Amino acid sequence: MREITMAQALNEALREEMARDERVFLMGEDIGEYGGIFKVTKDLIGQFGERRVRDTPISEAGFIGAGIGAAMTGLIPVIEIMWVDFTAVAMDQIMNQAAKLAYMSGGQTRVPLVIRTQGGAGRGNSAQHSQSLETVFAHIPGLKVVIPSTPYDAKGLLKAAIRDPGPVVFIENKMLYNKKGQVPEEDYAIPLGKAEVSRQGRDVTLIGVSRMVDFCLEAAEQLEKEGLSAEVIDLRTLNPLDEQALVESLRKTMRAVVVHEATRSFGWGAEVCAVLQEKAFDYLDAPIKRVATKDVPLPYNRDLEKQTIPQVSDIVEAVRSQF
Repeated sequence: MREITMAQALNEALREEMARDERVFLMGEDIGEYGGIFKVTKDLIGQFGERRVRDTPISEAGFIGAGIGAAMTGLIPVIEIMWVDFTAVAMDQIMNQAAKLAYMSGGQTRVPLVIRTQGGAGRGNSAQHSQSLETVFAHIPGLKVVIPSTPYDAKGLLKAAIRDPGPVVFIENKMLYNKKGQVPEEDYAIPLGKAEVSRQGRDVTLIGVSRMVDFCLEAAEQLEKEGLSAEVIDLRTLNPLDEQALVESLRKTMRAVVVHEATRSFGWGAEVCAVLQEKAFDYLDAPIKRVATKDVPLPYNRDLEKQTIPQVSDIVEAVRSQF
């Protein structure tokens, strides 16, 4: 099977869904001729024209609001917000409008809207361009939250998000756009809410999303040399959350470490810990550990940034402390 980058996989998903359904259109800053800051929308304007690939002013609240209105009329907007940090200026539109309209209309109004954005640290982009805000959106009823870790998942999950009848926040990691992986050429979609077992193991379960799945896999390789077999679960979506996959893995390994790039306090890892505590307590042989970003703004300095976000060594040490 061919190998392509995550950026190429996302581009293919957009291209194929726009060709499949003429209601799908794109909006965002610099997504047209420039092709997006990470080139995910490269060349799409040439194929579909300015009517379906719309460059917008720097007004996130404005074009998210326009997208919600378009979705309510039957179109399917896929809107790019250049950095997840900038969703903050459109939160009224996202959490009070897009997330609530189906409920408040008694199901008479649907908002088939996808908000594509990217987060995470690693490039020295400093505190206002490096956050992981997935927990914020997972906390809002009415929103689905998708976070891919591989090119294969990125394409399949984005297709599923575009075909979903409700609003989806689709968060990509800026450090994964050049990651290569096998992606089939035939059409496929990955159901939202279905976790993936990225590695089988018997002694401990490592749980993550996005770039942290790669870190968990690296940690599992190191632990294998120490005689510890780690299972790695890629949640892929936070809402809906695949609780069954989490419980089934814990019943097998009896230990768990949750890893996320979001800050530790009140992060989604605490929700996973609560689910496992409530539904699989009798299987636990050790307290569940969390490995997460420190509760501080992300530093600009690369060395300080690396000390702030989780590292493979942190995951290995968390596992060791359980035995």
